[in-house]
Amino acid sequence: ALVHMGEVPEPESGQIMQDLLAAKHTIDILAMLQEKTSRCLDPDEKKLLDGILYDLRMKFVLKNK
Repeated sequence: ALVHMGEVPEPESGQIMQDLLAAKHTIDILAMLQEKTSRCLDPDEKKLLDGILYDLRMKFVLKNK
């Protein structure tokens, strides 16, 4: 998601590119995984995933202003 938002370089080419639709799709997939695994995660894993999704969503909102 960070690569698609242009926050970090693309690993293969090293270029900074922005594709907000792909970033949204990646965030949505992570949210789906969070929902599907919610009963299996220990508290540390849940906290980590919650934090990652929060940060990605905030960055996405700022990119869409």
